[in-house]
Amino acid sequence: MSRTYFGTDGVRGVYGGPVINEAFAARLGFAAIRWLNHRSGAKAAGGSEGAAPVRILIGRDTRSSGVALEQAVARGLRAGGAEALSLGVVPTPAVARAVRTTGAGLGVVITASHNPASDNGIKFFGPGGIKLTDEELSLIHI
Repeated sequence: MSRTYFGTDGVRGVYGGPVINEAFAARLGFAAIRWLNHRSGAKAAGGSEGAAPVRILIGRDTRSSGVALEQAVARGLRAGGAEALSLGVVPTPAVARAVRTTGAGLGVVITASHNPASDNGIKFFGPGGIKLTDEELSLIHI
């Protein structure tokens, strides 16, 4: 698999650079919903009339760029028809657990963990709170 944006644990880079910025984060959120819709074989994001949009949970760490990136990802998710819900500042495993326990469609974490404070990143948990596989990530076209 050729990796364009996703590394071993999400997309990471210097905030404000060519990848980790608000425009890219919004496109990534939208692309994730397109992938989820295709994966489910139906329009997961509230496709049938009266159906509730799929719920996507977003958590972040305390980096100063986290709020702007979270808002951008949420914009992209909503543009794809999803309901984006913020969990605020939480540890990464809390997002995975929240996806599993609430039945959310996806989890998004805005964090770069041990990378420098000038960096940030975006990673996903699929239905059930499981980290997306390399194959699944390769199908998210930004």
